Amino acid sequence: MTAPAPTSRSRWIQEWDPEDETFWKNTGEKVARRNLYFSVLSEHIGFSIWTLWSVLVLFMGPEYGLTPADKFLLTSMVTLVGAVVRVPYTFAVAIFGGRNWTIISAGLLLVPTVAAFAVMKPGTSFDTFLWIGLLAGIGGGNFASSMTNINAFFPLRKKGWALGLNAGGGNVGVAAIQLVALAVIGANGGPRVLLGIYIPLIVVAAVCAALFMDNIENVKNDTGAAVDAAKDPHTWIMSFLYIGTFGSFIGYSFAFGQVLTNQFGRTPLQATYLTFMGPLLGSLIRPVGGWLADRYGGSKITLYNYVGMAAATAVLVAASMQKSLPLFVVAFVVLFALAGVGNGSTFKMIPGIFHTKALAEGLEGEEAVKYGRRLSGASMGLIGAVGALGGVGINLAFRQSFLSYGSGTGAFVAFLVFYGLCFAVTWAVYLRRPAARDRSAAATEAKAQLSYAEV
Repeated sequence: MTAPAPTSRSRWIQEWDPEDETFWKNTGEKVARRNLYFSVLSEHIGFSIWTLWSVLVLFMGPEYGLTPADKFLLTSMVTLVGAVVRVPYTFAVAIFGGRNWTIISAGLLLVPTVAAFAVMKPGTSFDTFLWIGLLAGIGGGNFASSMTNINAFFPLRKKGWALGLNAGGGNVGVAAIQLVALAVIGANGGPRVLLGIYIPLIVVAAVCAALFMDNIENVKNDTGAAVDAAKDPHTWIMSFLYIGTFGSFIGYSFAFGQVLTNQFGRTPLQATYLTFMGPLLGSLIRPVGGWLADRYGGSKITLYNYVGMAAATAVLVAASMQKSLPLFVVAFVVLFALAGVGNGSTFKMIPGIFHTKALAEGLEGEEAVKYGRRLSGASMGLIGAVGALGGVGINLAFRQSFLSYGSGTGAFVAFLVFYGLCFAVTWAVYLRRPAARDRSAAATEAKAQLSYAEV
C-alpha cells in the first residue's frame, strides 16, 4: 500500500496507515519524518516565545519598579495561559489539519513578540506588562497541536521515540532563548534586541510549515475524540502524572533564574549563565525517556523516575537551607534531567494505554489501532494542558515561599510531597498486582494490569 502524494496546492494526504509495514517502509517513514522535523521547528519557536518572559524579567532591573512577587505573578500568569490554550489547540488539528494549523499557530507568535517589543521599557505599568505577557502564553499551545498531529503520523512501535523527539526539540526552545539572552546581555544589548532576533525566526517557521508539511484527511473532522478522551479516567490520571514531570520542567524553567537572583544574589548575567543548563539537558534527554519507555515500559520508567525526582528535591531542600549554591545548581540540573526523562516516559504511556483498552474491549487489528490513535491523540492535548498547570503551581508556590520565608525552601518541601503522591498513583494504577480474593476476577484484572505495566 502506498499513499498518494499530497498535491502542492492543498497538501492533503487521503490515505495513511503507518501500522502497515510495507507502507511505512516505502512511503510513510519519509513523509512522517519530514513532518516531524518541521513540527519540531515550529514548536521550538513556540516554547521560546512562551518562556520569553522568564528571560525578560531578568532584564527588568530596579528602574522597572517590579518586586520579586510581581515577577513571579507575571510568569505564573503566562504559564497559565499557555496551559489553557492547549485545549483549543488540540481541537484545531482536527478542524484545520495539522499543516494548516501549524502555519496559523506559528504566525500568531508574531503578536506577543511584536507587542513586547513595543512596550519593553522602564515606565511601562505592571498591568501593561501583565497583559502583554499573557499574549505570550499562546506559544504554549503549539505543543498540544504539534503532539496531536505527530501522533497520527507514526506507528505505535515508534511513538515513544517520535513523540519524545518532537517534544524534546520543542522543549529546547526554553534553553535556546536563555542562551540567546545570555549572548545579548553579554554584549550589553537590551531586551528589544532579543525580541528582534525572534521576529524573523517566527516567519521562517511559518513559511517552512507551509512548504514542507502535510495534512492527514482522516484526522480532520474528529473533534468528538476530545470529548471521548475527556470522559476516560486514564486521561485525568495521566494528566496528574504529567503535572509532576512537565509541570516541573516548565515551572522550573520560568522560576530558576528568579530563585538564583532572589535567594543567592546572582546578577541577571550570572543567573543566565546557569539557568540554561537545566532546560537544555531536560529537553535533550526527553527522547531518551521515550526510548527507555519503548524498551522497558513507560509505567516502570515513570515510577522509578519519580523516586529520582524526589531524591533530587530532597537535596535541593538541604542545599537551600545550607545556602550552598554549587549543590543547589547541580541538584536543580539533575531534577531538570529527570523531569525530561519523565516527560518522555509519560507520553509514551498514553498511546499504549488506549491501545490496551481497545484490546480489552474486544477490538482487534486495525480497529484497535484506530481506536488507540484517535483517543491518544485527543487526550494528549488535554493532558498537556493540565500538566502545564503544574508550572503555574510551581511559580505561585515560589512566590508564596519567598513572601513567607524569604527563600524557596518551603516550595521545595511541597514539591517533594507531590512527587511522592505521583509515585503512589503510578504504582497503584499501572503496576500494582491485584489481591487474589476472587481468583477468576483477579486473574482477569492481573492480565489487564500486566498489560498496562508494558505501556
